[in-house]
Amino acid sequence: MGIVTLNGTLTCTTGEEAARVRAALSEHIRLTRAEPGCISFEVTATDDPMVWTVAEQFDSPAAFEAHQSRAAASDWARETAGIARDYTITGMP
Repeated sequence: MGIVTLNGTLTCTTGEEAARVRAALSEHIRLTRAEPGCISFEVTATDDPMVWTVAEQFDSPAAFEAHQSRAAASDWARETAGIARDYTITGMP
């Protein structure tokens, strides 16, 4: 299997949601970049303070699935629950 890529956006609807993203983001990025199989992981603020672009690459479907599992059980998941995500994933079977 090859590289798995995720691209899209994270969009907040309130200032409180955006504040939660900003507070939790640096640790989420640090933990993700340290995961086995993570090639790249970027979550970047846009000109709109409520929207971030997300771009991820993992070296295999297994690495991507491991990331998804870890992230789902993390502080990031708890802090950003309910915030809209619009992602396209390629490379998964």
